[in-house]
Amino acid sequence: MTALLRYHGALLMRSQRWLAPLITYAAFVAVGIRPGDPVSDSLGLVAAGLVPAAAWLVRICVTVEPDAARACTAAAAGPVRVHAAALLTASTGALLAGAAAAAVALLTGDRYGVAPGTAALAGALAVVACVLTGAAVGALCSRPLVRRRGHGILAATLGSLLALVLAASPARGAVSALVAAGRSGTVPLPLTALAGALLLAAGAGTTACLAAARRT
Repeated sequence: MTALLRYHGALLMRSQRWLAPLITYAAFVAVGIRPGDPVSDSLGLVAAGLVPAAAWLVRICVTVEPDAARACTAAAAGPVRVHAAALLTASTGALLAGAAAAAVALLTGDRYGVAPGTAALAGALAVVACVLTGAAVGALCSRPLVRRRGHGILAATLGSLLALVLAASPARGAVSALVAAGRSGTVPLPLTALAGALLLAAGAGTTACLAAARRT
């Protein structure tokens, strides 16, 4: 699996298609975060932006490889492992972007009455929850489940929006906990949201990998 992760990482970097989602996410964070804002509000914004960014990166990672090369890789390593490696590569990229943005939020935000360690841990958990939710959306809205590019982009866009507004969404739960903390002064750890995101990502990833195995 390590070799596959390196392979997909190299494909992603050489394609330069990662620039669009990461620059868009960086712009979103730069516009949304203002020095002196409550740190929990800033962390909530950082986490929320990762849902569409992660979904976008997943779509890139599972489509960046040409079909002929993908068939050869799947024949050599197995379609399930190849597809899982693409999903993990995208999720790792989104996590790194989220970690950098969360560090900026922690450095510039107002931590009055909030322990730095608690804020950092809550922000980290929210970042992971939102990345996993976005990755799940991307996995369900990309090949092999959705093969037409236009349909996939539309589905990923709507899925990301729903993931941020539906009450049952782990991403919304994590972001809402941080935003509410900005008003109350106490920062709860979004453990329930993280558990839900893990289950959602595991289910979506398994579905996509099994579909890749059937269609190879």
